[in-house]
Amino acid sequence: MNCDRRSPRHVFAGAAFGALALGSPALAADMALKAPAYKAVYDWTGFYLGGHVGYGDGGLGPGTNPLPEQGAFFPHSVTGVTGGFQAGYNRQFSNRVVLGIEADATFPSPVDLPRRAPAPFNATIDYTGTLRGRVGYAFGMWMPYLTGGFAWGHSHININDGGREILSSPGQYHTGWTVGAGAEFAVGGNWSAKLEYDYIDLARRMYDLSDFALPGVNVDPRIHLIEFGLNYRFGDTPWAPSVLTNGQSAFARSNDWNVHAQTTFLPQAYPSFRSPYAGANSLPGPGQIQETWTTTAFLGLRLWEGGEFYFNPELAQGFGLNGTLGLAGFPNGEAQKAGAAFPKIRPQRYYLKQTFGLGGEQEDVADGPNQLPGKRDIDRVTLIVGRFAVGDFFDGNSYAKDPRADFMNWAMWSSAAYDFPADLPGYTRGAVVELNRKDWAVRAGLFQVPDAPNSDILVFRTGGAVVEFEGRYSIFDQPGKVRLGVFGNRGNTGNYREALAIEGMDPALDINAVMTGIRRDNPKYGFYANAEQQIAKDIGLFARASWNDGQNEILSFTDVDRSVSGGLSVKGSYWGRPSDTIGVGGAINGLSSAHRDFLAAGGLGLLIGDGQLNYRNERILEAYYAYSIDTHFTLTADYQLIANPAYNADRGPVSIFSGRLHGEF
Repeated sequence: MNCDRRSPRHVFAGAAFGALALGSPALAADMALKAPAYKAVYDWTGFYLGGHVGYGDGGLGPGTNPLPEQGAFFPHSVTGVTGGFQAGYNRQFSNRVVLGIEADATFPSPVDLPRRAPAPFNATIDYTGTLRGRVGYAFGMWMPYLTGGFAWGHSHININDGGREILSSPGQYHTGWTVGAGAEFAVGGNWSAKLEYDYIDLARRMYDLSDFALPGVNVDPRIHLIEFGLNYRFGDTPWAPSVLTNGQSAFARSNDWNVHAQTTFLPQAYPSFRSPYAGANSLPGPGQIQETWTTTAFLGLRLWEGGEFYFNPELAQGFGLNGTLGLAGFPNGEAQKAGAAFPKIRPQRYYLKQTFGLGGEQEDVADGPNQLPGKRDIDRVTLIVGRFAVGDFFDGNSYAKDPRADFMNWAMWSSAAYDFPADLPGYTRGAVVELNRKDWAVRAGLFQVPDAPNSDILVFRTGGAVVEFEGRYSIFDQPGKVRLGVFGNRGNTGNYREALAIEGMDPALDINAVMTGIRRDNPKYGFYANAEQQIAKDIGLFARASWNDGQNEILSFTDVDRSVSGGLSVKGSYWGRPSDTIGVGGAINGLSSAHRDFLAAGGLGLLIGDGQLNYRNERILEAYYAYSIDTHFTLTADYQLIANPAYNADRGPVSIFSGRLHGEF
């Protein structure tokens, strides 16, 4: 990962997506979709904005060695899965002709690493944008149309060092044209859905690679895109007055589907700190500023009684501090190990949820992200199958769980010694089953694990499992919960003591090469305890403790073998701002003796490795204030003090200052 390629101008794409896709109070007020029955009286006139996902293919010209981008459900291609946003205006005339103008931006997927063939360089397309006219004909609720106009984009070339490292990444802008066709359908309220094909032809750009002893190459993008999108139309309902009753749509609202979204921008910085030496994975001693940006859509659909399907495409851009390296308790929960200078789209979640009610008392289910409204039996069995984050269903906590809303440090919002199975962005595929009763629940999961430490490739050759018990209680009428979990993973990892023994017999060996060479299927097991307790209205305490055996490499999460954390959360009702929150907490992380000896010998972990080690526990203090701007946006100021960063008493402490702008719709 080459973090130096990121620059502030690249943020525009993620920022525009967040602003356009999630936009205004008027949009947010109706963002939770409710699908009415269909009626063939509709006016397409008005401004709209929305988002889209799809798939693309094409070429960048001969001899360009295009990077294979992840296709998820489809083959890899020069774009892979695509996603982005659009905004436009339509005018419908009395003869049913609809004229419009639309601008959009579309972003590709990350690289499909197993499909990447060795090459001295690789070309890729970073994004495309278009400004197009649209000509359609309204058939009531649906409108076929033709479209075409101006297109632009950005490409870059990775100069490789003969392995997987990137020496340089020069980039250029392209302009061109586009043409396409599609059909849009009114789905209810102010919402419409569209299916569209676009062909994008961008001008050829010459890359002079002579500084790298390589011949020049022409990048000549020709892109085919198929997109499914949702648009929100501003203003009054586009349905004709004849279908309104008492000023409201006559179409009965339904709880069978919804759409929500979030956007989070999180910059972080730290000043210089004491650093007498540094290793490959050390946090640099000089100060640094980085930022991350994510925008996520949460789409839900009720399939049948008890059956629900959820899909969450997400755009992510930016890097954690030092490329998400240098601290075991990493300070940014939004930072992915697969950072990117331009936004990248991933279908982060897609799963089927089936609930089997057992009868008896029911409870209300509020409308929310990945949650369709309605009622359900309190006594129930729930089965979930698909792609998700393990933390979606395990190790929850009301006061410290969501780095987009509360504590940011990895050791605060998670049981840090639980090496939960995940790819680089933090997701896996598998199944979860839960039995819920009024005062307790038990849940279990089986998941894919990466094929090696810090890998983006999930496999079922081995796997991970977790079982969690949740108990609910009250103390002096104040509610509380306790969660106890045990976990076990089996993955392709090396053993610390074995690597040390081999290197000890021949000190000339590189201990990291030794570790790579001895990897095989090895276990990791442990437990976690997680408690939350309200002590007064709008005041709560939380605590976590976790442990793993610490004998073999960490596979997925971070370099922690034992951890304790806890803190206090207070809502602003005590000072007249009930939607604000202040939080203060701390964590202490530790390593097994085998793990610390490996790092002291020059070993590298998932996130840390200073080349040598004067071991002490890593200690973290975090405090934040979340200021509610309105019902949709929250601005947070956060401070973290980390002593003995990466368990090294010779370095630090480091102070990390963060801001966070978060929107929910």
